[in-house]
Amino acid sequence: MSKELVFGHQSPDTDAIVAAKAFSYLQNKLGYDTEAVALGEPNSETAFVLNYFDEPTPRIIKTAKNEVDSVMLVDHNEFQQSVSDIKDLTITHVVDHHRISNFQTQQPLYYRAEPVGCCSTIIVKMFDENKVEIPVQLAGLMLSAIISDTLLLKSPTTTDEDRIAVKTLAEIADIDYEKYGIEMLKAGTNVSAKSDQELIDSDAKSFTMGGKSVRIDQINVVDFDDIDKRQDDIKKAMAAEAKAKSYDLFLVLVTNVLNSDSRLIVVGEPTEAVEKAFNNKLGADATMPLPGVVSRKKQVVPPLTNALS
Repeated sequence: MSKELVFGHQSPDTDAIVAAKAFSYLQNKLGYDTEAVALGEPNSETAFVLNYFDEPTPRIIKTAKNEVDSVMLVDHNEFQQSVSDIKDLTITHVVDHHRISNFQTQQPLYYRAEPVGCCSTIIVKMFDENKVEIPVQLAGLMLSAIISDTLLLKSPTTTDEDRIAVKTLAEIADIDYEKYGIEMLKAGTNVSAKSDQELIDSDAKSFTMGGKSVRIDQINVVDFDDIDKRQDDIKKAMAAEAKAKSYDLFLVLVTNVLNSDSRLIVVGEPTEAVEKAFNNKLGADATMPLPGVVSRKKQVVPPLTNALS
C-alpha cells in the first residue's frame, strides 16, 4: 500500500494539526501507511499544546504530488483551503465538520462529515467504532483541539457529542480540562508577539460566496484593546493582502475568549452585504460589534453566504 499524507487546512489551527495526527495514527493502526503533515506553521496556541504534551511539530509541506499520489483530508474540504496541488491528487478519505463546498473527486472515497464542534470529536468516535485505544498523549492533544474549536464548550457550535468527547479524553489524559483549557486559550491570545501580517494570516480561511472571493480571519484576545491600538496597521495589512490575492472582501473577527463577544474589521466590497448579513451597521472605522458571536463556521459564514448569494 502506497504512503499517503494526512493534513488539515492552510493557516492551521489546533484542530487542523491534531486531527491530522490523530487520524493518521488511527489509519496506521488500521493498516494504512500515512504521515501527518501541516500546511503551515502552528500558531501560538497550537505551539503551547504541542509543547505541553511534548509532541513534535509536524513536517510542513507546500505541495504533496512530489511525494505521494493520494492524500487524506481532515478539518476541511474546500480546495482553496487545501494544499496548492490538491487537484492533482487522489483524495481517499475526508473527515470534516464544515460545510461541503467547492469539492469534487473523480473516484469514490471515504467521507465522514458531522455537524459537531470539532473534527477531533468525530475522530474520537472513529477510534471507538474501530476498537482502537487512544494513547494518553494523543488524548491530551485531541482534548486541546476540542477546547480550542468550542472555546471551552462555550461556542454555539458545541454539541453533546463534543461534551462527551471532552470528558472521555480528559479522563484518559488525567487532566482538569477546565483549568487546563483556560491556560491553553490564554496562550493563544498573545497578539503583541505577532506582526500585523501574522495576525491576519494566523487563522484565516478563504471562501467563495456568491461569486465573490472572501477571506475570513479570526484573532482571539482577552482584551479588545490589544487589537484596537493596532487597528489602522492591521487594516493596511488586510488591504495589501486583499489586493495581492484578489480578495473581494477581507474580514477579521476579533473574539474575546473570556466574554464570548467579537468585533469585525472589514476591508473591501460589498460592505452592504456584510451589514445585511449581521443586521448591523459598520462604523466609520470599518468595524462592527458582534456581541455573542464567536464561531466563524456557524455565525459568520452562513449569514454572509446568504447575503452574497
